[in-house]
Amino acid sequence: MDRTVSLPNQPDKTTTVQLVESSSNPNGLELVSSYQTNRVGDPMDLVALATQVQRGDDFVRANACNRLTVIADQIRYLQEQARKVLEDAKKDAELHHAACNVVKKPGNMYYLYERPSGQKYFSILSPQDWGAGCPHKPCGAFKLQYDMSWTPIDDVAKKDAEIAIMDKILSQQTALPPCLEPNFENISK
Repeated sequence: MDRTVSLPNQPDKTTTVQLVESSSNPNGLELVSSYQTNRVGDPMDLVALATQVQRGDDFVRANACNRLTVIADQIRYLQEQARKVLEDAKKDAELHHAACNVVKKPGNMYYLYERPSGQKYFSILSPQDWGAGCPHKPCGAFKLQYDMSWTPIDDVAKKDAEIAIMDKILSQQTALPPCLEPNFENISK
């Protein structure tokens, strides 16, 4: 049974309240006084019910908006991560295409130089190794990682620490008891 009610604080807006269907014989039992159980009652009771329905709708809407906001934030974060992955891939590809007369091996440091002609090339000699006789403009130093990505010299210590933590996680994984939730105890110790 539906009733339409105007809310006191919003007279131009109506809300429909669903009331429980009435029966003079619920579950086959005769009620002593159906008037007491089936009467409409105080009109303010309907307003209170309508207000409660309206608050419930507002809460559901706010809850959905909050959850969608979290998803939107996650999408923005993933877009930023995708952008970074593409930038890193472009940088790595450019470095892999630099001229080099030695076989590059992962785990080693390589030094990038630029000739007056604009050609960039890798050397195993650092500018300090060359001393004052450095033949070309130094453009940076990079460590070739085992996944064939390049890490700038300024980030090598941080990257090595991250890899060490991952290696520790992988080596301790066989010792972890089986469980349904991640267990990161004693990883950073």
